[in-house]
Amino acid sequence: MTKPTLPAASIRIRIAVGDNIAIGQGKADILAAVGRTGSISGAARELAMSYRKAWLLVDEMNQCFRSPVVVATKGGLRGGGAQVTALGEEALARFREIQAKASAAITEDVRAFRKKLLV
Repeated sequence: MTKPTLPAASIRIRIAVGDNIAIGQGKADILAAVGRTGSISGAARELAMSYRKAWLLVDEMNQCFRSPVVVATKGGLRGGGAQVTALGEEALARFREIQAKASAAITEDVRAFRKKLLV
């Protein structure tokens, strides 16, 4: 019998504003996907979620920040699109940095903890 491999340690970080989550893993993924695809619907397809869910996540982020992190353009020949703003790019970069620092901070503790597990 082979020993199963353990998944990497994971932590979920959320930055709240009142009762709302300004950014967390899912919202960071949406920001990155909008940046890659140029649209909220394209980001939703890439992340296998409904357009409504993606739009609600973007809308909540836009309400939490002092200015929008994603701006949408209406219709036209190509059906419009969306763009991550400079603030959105900064928010995403800072959030990813926070995640990396937190992960690095717990690496040794997780390694020691895993030595106590049965697997």
